[in-house]
Amino acid sequence: MEDTYGYENEDTESYDDGAGAAPSAERTFAALPPVRGRGFAQSWWGRTWIQALENTALDSEQVTKGRKYARDGSVGAVSVRPGRITAVVRDRDGTRHRVDVLLQELGDGDWDRFLDTAVDRAGHIAALLDREMPPHLVEDAATAGVDLLPGTGDLEPECGCGAWDLCPHAAALCYTVARLLDQDPFVLLLMRGRDERRLLDELQVRSTARAAGGPPEGAPAASGVPAAEAFAAGDILPPLPAAPAVPDEPGLPPSLDTETDPVPGVDPDALEFLAADAAVRAHRLLAEALAPGHEQRPAEPVPAFDEDAVRLAAAVPGPVIAGRLAAATGRTRAELDLAVRAWRTGGPVALTVLGDDWSPDAGELARAAAALDGAWESAADRPRLRSAAAGRWTVVGGDVQLRYGPDGRWWPYRKERARWVPAGPAERDPEAALASAAAPAGESG
Repeated sequence: MEDTYGYENEDTESYDDGAGAAPSAERTFAALPPVRGRGFAQSWWGRTWIQALENTALDSEQVTKGRKYARDGSVGAVSVRPGRITAVVRDRDGTRHRVDVLLQELGDGDWDRFLDTAVDRAGHIAALLDREMPPHLVEDAATAGVDLLPGTGDLEPECGCGAWDLCPHAAALCYTVARLLDQDPFVLLLMRGRDERRLLDELQVRSTARAAGGPPEGAPAASGVPAAEAFAAGDILPPLPAAPAVPDEPGLPPSLDTETDPVPGVDPDALEFLAADAAVRAHRLLAEALAPGHEQRPAEPVPAFDEDAVRLAAAVPGPVIAGRLAAATGRTRAELDLAVRAWRTGGPVALTVLGDDWSPDAGELARAAAALDGAWESAADRPRLRSAAAGRWTVVGGDVQLRYGPDGRWWPYRKERARWVPAGPAERDPEAALASAAAPAGESG
């Protein structure tokens, strides 16, 4: 059976992968026209499909090339069968490559659970009959152990170009399939193993049986155990499985390079940066949560706006976002660069030591002064220090300074271009901190 979405062209052809699939379990979609001024997926299931594609790729450059192929209309007719989608994709030079993308089919047990979930809510049935895939149905099915939408690594490409990983041709086919999914989510169900007619027939049988108050014809009789027996088994249930291993590195954030002008006020570069930052922080928090003794550690405090802006600036790859962060915190670029330099030597505490808002109380000052007096073996070795401010001592006749921090450590500073800048990480010993401050730039720490 053939459906036509878009325009016919010379790439319309049939494919045979030797699987012997019945004709009714295959649909062929004519080649779609080029994409102009819009994204590839408007529906949430189409966007989830693209997310699975982009998370699967090891090389984002290949994905970008594939997106351009799909946008230019280089993908021919698409054949959709259980477990496989196929098309011919043209290179820039006109070379054609047959591409297959494999997706694991669901088993009979999975389909039974999916259909049972669908008939649990009248709205699910109505949506399916209206060729829609309600998010609640997919979520309910996932709760029952049936994942309809692909996850990271579920899409397996095979291309005649010989690439061992996702190539631009396979990526182009997947972006085109996202457009088909926008128009008909039954394409996804067919890839998972059931064509539309069979699925709707089985749904009708279950719906009728549910309305009549009994199980569908041929369904196994419901079985169970007495409640007292189930309650008694609570103390002998096996332990929960071990938590999965933490990935070696954070996941790749989605690419927002859609070649379409963003909505006014939305900065794709900033969003991509924030997504990448969130992935890094989530990876770190997961690793900490699964580390031994995590339950004894205090919760990480929520950072203040200014502090978090400096943290973000420390990870910024270029000047554009750094400039926006400087403006948001009321700093010049030079002031933000100085704050970032402090952050990299010691995080929030170093940022506090850099500022003028914190100073030790009388008791802390007394302890700091005593530590300075006892840091050198003899008075002759002790440099001449003068108090520059509360908790700050400058070497007389020199361009180095010690600052006492709220963590009880000594932070080295040196004067560069008439301003005091962090010279390295903190030390417990003021003599070591002063030596770090006096070391040539680049040799401290």
